Amino acid sequence: MVTAADFESKTEIKWCPGCGNFGILAAMKDALAKLGLSPEKVLVISGIGQAAKTPEFMQCNMFHALHGRALPLATAAKIANHNLKILVNTGDGDCYGEGGNHFMHAVRRNIDLTVLAHNNMVYGLTKGQASPTSERGTITRVHQHGVIMEPFNPLAVALSLKAGFVARGFSGRMEHLSSIIQQALQYNGFSLIDVLQPCVSFNHVNTHRWYSERVYELEKENYSPADYMQAMVKAQEWGNRIPIGIVYKQDKPSFTDQVFALKDGPLVDRTYSPEPLRELLKEL
Repeated sequence: MVTAADFESKTEIKWCPGCGNFGILAAMKDALAKLGLSPEKVLVISGIGQAAKTPEFMQCNMFHALHGRALPLATAAKIANHNLKILVNTGDGDCYGEGGNHFMHAVRRNIDLTVLAHNNMVYGLTKGQASPTSERGTITRVHQHGVIMEPFNPLAVALSLKAGFVARGFSGRMEHLSSIIQQALQYNGFSLIDVLQPCVSFNHVNTHRWYSERVYELEKENYSPADYMQAMVKAQEWGNRIPIGIVYKQDKPSFTDQVFALKDGPLVDRTYSPEPLRELLKEL
């Protein structure tokens, strides 16, 4: 029987005390254990940032990619071995900023990945600059007169690109977040979970208490995630009430299910002969 302890790493965790990443890490381990996924069946990929340190604290297959480049690597891994369950841990800057173009096209491909975007609305690793999700007026050391750009809305962007699974979680509700992760991992296609979390060092507005007073679970509101237009409305809801849970879900063929060359099984299971390549190189 698989337990959360099976995913425990001996690496010392050096996140700030009170960081929302602790709740996300606990929810991941809980979700994987409840699905009965053993560590060798799981691949965790990340980019750069505090969120990207998550794989270091997991006992499973892992890869630490370049800034904003976790999704291309995860896409390649899924194509090579689409029997793996792949979790991408990324931050709001890493995914929606540097990796914004890769984020959009991963949604379009509907590649079977589960993305956990740790959204603390700042660059938590590089001393608290504004991130793509920072609200207008946010004061930082760089933006001393306040952020003047509109914040990036990951849920609305994913929905506009026809993502099949769009959700939001909160690091302060571990069991609820674990449930979302479990459903995302069981979804055959691209699943986005934008996870709201406090940054205790650099974001003193969107704190744990601030979120706790505002978030509400869609499951308790008799909400249907099958309604696309209603999902778009929920994606815009922010302020005094912030919805968490599965905002939208629609089944559709994943990328690897549609590629003819992959119908005979994962590439990793096939034999390889270098001879055709050698002959080609001779001609060149």
